[in-house]
Amino acid sequence: MIKLDATDRRLLELLQDNSEINVKELAAQLNLTKTPIYERIKRYQRAGIIRKYVAVLDPLKLEASMVVFCSVSLDNQKLEAIRQFKKAIENIPEVLECYLMGGVSDFLLKVLVKDLQAYHLFSSGKLAALPNVSQIKSTFVLDEVKRSTVIPLL
Repeated sequence: MIKLDATDRRLLELLQDNSEINVKELAAQLNLTKTPIYERIKRYQRAGIIRKYVAVLDPLKLEASMVVFCSVSLDNQKLEAIRQFKKAIENIPEVLECYLMGGVSDFLLKVLVKDLQAYHLFSSGKLAALPNVSQIKSTFVLDEVKRSTVIPLL
């Protein structure tokens, strides 16, 4: 982990807002030359602070626009069973996010599908078919109030 100064934080905020912004524009906004901006960005990439650059798509403009949160419980919580479930989930494209949880359920999944029929096929055909899955509870999103990819830099 690297220590971030005020310039680092501001630079990362600007990059999170628009990863296509060029070094010249960043330098102008931060009142620096291009070289230190470029060096800072490379340092973030080497340190893994910047993992990758992506395009954020609007699911409402695409066919798949139904978001479902699934709480998944496993038959057993042994490390190998958890590892197998995590590995299987990585290969299921409908699963956008997956979290190992403490509490009532073992995993929480954020799933994106086209419609209710597609969710039924996903939950019964893919998710329930995984070994060690004992229970799936689904919650359907009615309205997206906030979604962000920005990590606050406190």
